[in-house]
Amino acid sequence: MLINFGERSGLIVTNTWFRKPKRRLYTWKAPGDRSQHQLDYILVKHRFRTRVKDVQILPGADIDSDHNLLVAKICTRLKKIIRFQRRRPQWELEKLYTQKQRVQDTLEGKLGTIECDSGNVEVQWNNIKECVSDTVSDLVGNVEKRARKPWITQEMISKMDERRRWKNVNTEEGRKNYRRLRKELKRATDNTKKEYLENTCNEIMEFQRTGRYDLMYMKTK
Repeated sequence: MLINFGERSGLIVTNTWFRKPKRRLYTWKAPGDRSQHQLDYILVKHRFRTRVKDVQILPGADIDSDHNLLVAKICTRLKKIIRFQRRRPQWELEKLYTQKQRVQDTLEGKLGTIECDSGNVEVQWNNIKECVSDTVSDLVGNVEKRARKPWITQEMISKMDERRRWKNVNTEEGRKNYRRLRKELKRATDNTKKEYLENTCNEIMEFQRTGRYDLMYMKTK
């Protein structure tokens, strides 16, 4: 009965995994009887079977029970918690290059109003950094968040949604529409991706020709 329950639930009986002497196997002995019985078990999920290092009983443990204490030695790994840090915003360098004179004039005007008489260098540095950051963010702006696959268009997303609706329709019409949409989506994806890569390569070559290595690096990154 226990074996059938373990098979249905994906569990294993860890007591039977390790070779032990008989005095380390039995968990209960009837009063006045010399026969020993193994009645208590430790079950674990099949995926965690390698975590169990040892299972045995401790006959001399002082517990309030007529059963022997059954213990297991388990080595487990704690999940690593990744704390996401706020990403520092990036400025639009191409726009900064086209409006460099305007940014320069604005910065000169704002930096001239900052008082530098204070002897605290940290305060002066924070004031200058805040002035530069606010000015560039207002005049230039930050780089917009890019998609993981920038060649995906709204038309392709619509076809994906339509394909998902037909996927679980178990009829001849459903299977026919699903195959048609899958072919159309694959064809559109290949063509759009190829066009995107060609345009990106052309932009990188243009940046290299004009000496804009900073933009070329950002494009290849």
